[in-house]
Amino acid sequence: MAKITVPVHKGEVLTATVADLTYEGNGVVKVDNYPVFVPYVLPGEQAEIKITKVTAKFAWGELQQLLTKSPDRVEINDARYLKTGIAPLGILSYPAQLKFKQHQIEELLKKAHLDELKVAPTMGMDQPYHYRNKAQVPVKYMRGQLQTGFYKRGSHDLVPIEDFYIQDPKIDQAILVVRDLLRKYNIRAYDERTGRGCIRTVMVRRGYYSHEIMVVLVTNTKQLPHAEEIAAGIVSGVPEVKSIVQNVNTKRTNKLLGLENHTLWGSDTIHDQLLGIDFTISPLSFYQVNPQQTEKLYQTAIAAAGLDGTQTVIDAYCGIGTISLAVAKHAKKVYGVEIVPAAIEDAKQNAKVNQIDNAEFVVGKAEEQMAKWQKEGLKPDVLIVDPPRKGLDETLIDAAGKMAPAKIIYVSCNPATLVRDLQRFASVGYHVVKPIQPVDQFPQTPHVESVVVMERA
Repeated sequence: MAKITVPVHKGEVLTATVADLTYEGNGVVKVDNYPVFVPYVLPGEQAEIKITKVTAKFAWGELQQLLTKSPDRVEINDARYLKTGIAPLGILSYPAQLKFKQHQIEELLKKAHLDELKVAPTMGMDQPYHYRNKAQVPVKYMRGQLQTGFYKRGSHDLVPIEDFYIQDPKIDQAILVVRDLLRKYNIRAYDERTGRGCIRTVMVRRGYYSHEIMVVLVTNTKQLPHAEEIAAGIVSGVPEVKSIVQNVNTKRTNKLLGLENHTLWGSDTIHDQLLGIDFTISPLSFYQVNPQQTEKLYQTAIAAAGLDGTQTVIDAYCGIGTISLAVAKHAKKVYGVEIVPAAIEDAKQNAKVNQIDNAEFVVGKAEEQMAKWQKEGLKPDVLIVDPPRKGLDETLIDAAGKMAPAKIIYVSCNPATLVRDLQRFASVGYHVVKPIQPVDQFPQTPHVESVVVMERA
């Protein structure tokens, strides 16, 4: 077998011009068409790069010196935002971030020979920072004391951080109150190597409209020492707090939350609003982390569906009913399906609280329930899908083809699986009828959501 020769070697220093950005936001340098990925550089910049890792198909490089700067480069005041993955696009100006996200989708369409599909400019935010309404920060014992922060990219090395830049500042303040109380009462941080210690994670949620705060202390132990004193300290230090919960997670796992919750103070839940609908949020609820952009995303999807009160709609992957209940105001009947039983309980409760009686929710795998509904003869006018990053199962697409709704609205959080699924939908008779609309749900990061409207060919 012939030995593969690559044009660079580890430790080599070279000067090159950055050609592009990857979907993760790393710069790409080409050496004889061989790609070298380099963090913290932008297209058009000339840089001195040291090769740090070499494989048969690509290499990694480290920025040594920037020789020319892109006009799109902005200075970020704390390098930890880049290194931890809090703001991997933080060096790119916001208008350029929006273009990068549009370009990402265009490039994937081109590779799939779907160049005829148009992509609209990305819908951005007026203030593209301090937007996250939920934080999950790990806790570790470092340098002689308990620390909260964020992991360095691709590792479990904690970087202590107090101002998280993309989170609601009130959440950052609450985390510091909790951290200082844990220090005061000498609560031991969980050590994932030994499986010992008490506190694993601090989760804080804050309603964007309601301003209600929930603090969740995730523990490795059934008992939280000084629980009453800690709860009292949070109440006096966090004026907006409405709920303090201990979540027990005794498993040696990367999963953040366990299934056992004990309310230490206040309510079991908090509330917030989306598109004028009240939602109950528990520690385990999935709730969109950027409500301002979620409203734009859902309004775009609802407008695209063209509802006039006469249609039957299926919402696959309905979660706690966020899209379903917003759609229900404009439809005759909405059916929602979701695999997480707790989410369906929340969806039913949210329908009740908002006096919405034309939405029906069932627990199940979206693809299995769609096939079941199809066999039962359910004929939706509109199908809305908002799948996880892995995209849609082929059986769901087949069932959709047989149900033959007039419109399918695809809300995507992963352009790669979106493009694959658009090809599959084409094979069952659906084509895209409007420019794909990207929405920036996560400014300063490479993630992009989008809304696609399909009709039967």
